[in-house]
Amino acid sequence: MITNSVLDCIRARRSTRSFLDRPVEKRQLETLLDAAVWAPSGSNSQSWLFTAVTDKDVLLKINELVRQGFQTWTPDDDYPGKQMAKTMSQREDYNFYHRAPALIIASNRPNYENAMADCALALENVFLAAQSLGLGSCYVNQLHWLRGDDALRGYLSTLGIPKEHTICNSAAVGHIGTASAAPPRREGTVRIIK
Repeated sequence: MITNSVLDCIRARRSTRSFLDRPVEKRQLETLLDAAVWAPSGSNSQSWLFTAVTDKDVLLKINELVRQGFQTWTPDDDYPGKQMAKTMSQREDYNFYHRAPALIIASNRPNYENAMADCALALENVFLAAQSLGLGSCYVNQLHWLRGDDALRGYLSTLGIPKEHTICNSAAVGHIGTASAAPPRREGTVRIIK
């Protein structure tokens, strides 16, 4: 296997679900957001918006709106993570962003076929940049799942996320509290045709 610093970073990155109560430095956050905007996008549209939230009160308000939103939300498919999130949201200590000190919300224009793909590529850049800076990160879907919730969308619009944007995904980012072990890679997921 070939190895270099980029490939080592890819192999070392893990989803972090336990963060220290320590803020992400401004320079680090700016670096992560810069990494996001360097991602590829369909036809180089760059139509995304990345909104970084570090204010604890704002994060807690978003979390409470997510908890409330899940009470009336019905999953639209059988993805187990959706049902688990809905169930977990009933707990008083539920926190969808794992109490990370920073949440980066990726939104994009509506009716744009590549919106989700473009934002996912950008967040992968964020995750790899976070790893390279010694930070942890985790992809969180809850804001995307609840993108149609009026109360949540209304609040996000007060944060400057255009109401007409679709919420594609978000990243919890911070200093690692408890590191995650690498799960084994599944066999049979790669094919080379010669």
